[in-house]
Amino acid sequence: MKHIFIVNPAAGAADATEYVRKSVLESGIDDYEIYTTKNSGDATNYIKSYLDTHKEECRFYSCGGDGTLNEVVNGVVGYDNASVTVFPCGSGNDFIKYYGSHKDFSDIKELCEGINQKIDVLKVCGKYAINAVHFGLDTVVLKTMLKVRRTPIIGGKNAYSTGVVTALVKGMKTACRIVADGKQIGKDKLLLCTLSNGRYVGGSYKCAPKSLNDDGLIEVCHVNPLSRFTFLKLMNIYKRGEHLDNPKFEPYINYTKAKKIEIFGGDGFFISVDGELVDVKNCIVEVMEKAINFAVPKKLLKQKEFALN
Repeated sequence: MKHIFIVNPAAGAADATEYVRKSVLESGIDDYEIYTTKNSGDATNYIKSYLDTHKEECRFYSCGGDGTLNEVVNGVVGYDNASVTVFPCGSGNDFIKYYGSHKDFSDIKELCEGINQKIDVLKVCGKYAINAVHFGLDTVVLKTMLKVRRTPIIGGKNAYSTGVVTALVKGMKTACRIVADGKQIGKDKLLLCTLSNGRYVGGSYKCAPKSLNDDGLIEVCHVNPLSRFTFLKLMNIYKRGEHLDNPKFEPYINYTKAKKIEIFGGDGFFISVDGELVDVKNCIVEVMEKAINFAVPKKLLKQKEFALN
């Protein structure tokens, strides 16, 4: 198998290219390449071009954050000889928390020996998402994160929390209508909505605790507008992933699973696609069942702590 490491030098606090190179050399892998991306979209284009001319089994390692993983996933969809995994170098890496911790994905030798799992992806705006599509308060949070992510103290691991504080001022209500498999969810205004394949956003917020990434369904969690005081009281419950079963959330949560979600926003409406902002008035999100191979370290498959069924 060919092992190809896709490094995003702009991810995280510093360029991780040399760190990846050193880690690969120490792993003892023979058949590998390291590709450093040059700009947005470059990883997807490189991977598609590579797979169009190479038919052998390939594993692509996303060396960056969730945006890098998104680009890698968009490159491998439709190619059965390709698999994806993550060697975390960015500040987020929310998707792999479905299976375990950053540390669980930090041994390249274990990643090389990882077992492919067929998982779903979400199709949205002509692209694919592996983790989540979310909007409302979350897009205000993301806009702030992108501004402060490399700023001392308020950036890095604290960037999401900084974004939440900003959203308390600017993002408590968004006009938007959501239709899931033909049925409207909630009313025409919301605090936030997550359409999830993974379980985490923002580094440590377990937004979709019941999501399964191989069941052919999107987890939809729509939260009605609420006061800032109530939001602050409930935020830690949401962060821990207890909101779907906590009676305090019952007046605010609209929850379902579906295969197709229609989003009707308006002027100035944004969605987040795996942490990337997309300006779109209306769009459709559909699940693509078992569309890619995702390689998981053997030790995590033995534990099966990520499974709910």
